[in-house]
Amino acid sequence: MAESQYPDIFDNLKEQVLKAGLLKPVPRRGVIEMTAIIASLIVIFTTVSYWNPIFLGLFLTLIFTRSVFVSHDILHLQYFKSKKISMWLSYPFSALILCNSPSWWIWKHNINHHNWCNVPEKDEDILALDGTFIPDRKGSKPFLKKYKHFIFWGAIFFMYPAFIIKSFSYVIHWKKYGEIALMLLHWAIIWGPIFYFLPFSSAITIFVTLYFVLSAWLSLGFITNHLGCEVFDLEESKKLSWMELQMRTSRSLKGGLFTHWFYGGLNTQIEHHLFPSAPRFNLLKVQKLTRDFAKKHNIKYFETTPIEAYIQINQAIKAY
Repeated sequence: MAESQYPDIFDNLKEQVLKAGLLKPVPRRGVIEMTAIIASLIVIFTTVSYWNPIFLGLFLTLIFTRSVFVSHDILHLQYFKSKKISMWLSYPFSALILCNSPSWWIWKHNINHHNWCNVPEKDEDILALDGTFIPDRKGSKPFLKKYKHFIFWGAIFFMYPAFIIKSFSYVIHWKKYGEIALMLLHWAIIWGPIFYFLPFSSAITIFVTLYFVLSAWLSLGFITNHLGCEVFDLEESKKLSWMELQMRTSRSLKGGLFTHWFYGGLNTQIEHHLFPSAPRFNLLKVQKLTRDFAKKHNIKYFETTPIEAYIQINQAIKAY
């Protein structure tokens, strides 16, 4: 059984973060990022025939990645306090550009994952690879045992299409007709011009480049967040405070501004889980306050380099 190890003093940390003004929404920064994404897409579609297919695929990957981070931040109310405005803004950047359902993401990520992090009964992310990352779980599938490393690390190249499939499954089940329409428009607006104006071989090269590279980029970021961290069942998690559950089930990554850019702020995962509405642009400052706070109160702060995180994840896979 899990026992509480941390004092319930989250309000003290939150007071410091609030006093520093690090939880205030940043509409100006959000508008700049959203405008940059739209402007980049306009540049692509007005010059599509001049690009090398692989370079265009990589540039689109960059735009899609930023759209993922922007839609994630919008839905956490980091740009605007209004839930209604944020939801409407998420539609073009999530449903239209990415073919990803905002409603599915809120249910999966904001509600289940953030409130019940690494709780198998609620958080589907920790169920990866037949529950490999749940302690004391012994693998029961011979095929997975034999090819577990190949399957896990190979699957990172297919995360993006998996998200699209899950999004469509969710919106069809719950009859979210507006999102269905926008997600279908994605194929006409984003891919239509590319397949219309370019030779089929070039268009396919762009498509495959984007899907594989984007999937790997997002996966390499997402898997470092919680896999290999502590896991609690539902009853155990209810006995822990908000601060303790989030800190014991999350991993932050060491690194400076480039790491923060590459991982879209998810490298400061502990801070993001403690303060989901804290703008990504402020999270490095929040991290310093949190790290110092943890040290002062003798609270474990789980932080590794990205490479160490991947090694820890690989070691956990070995145990299946």
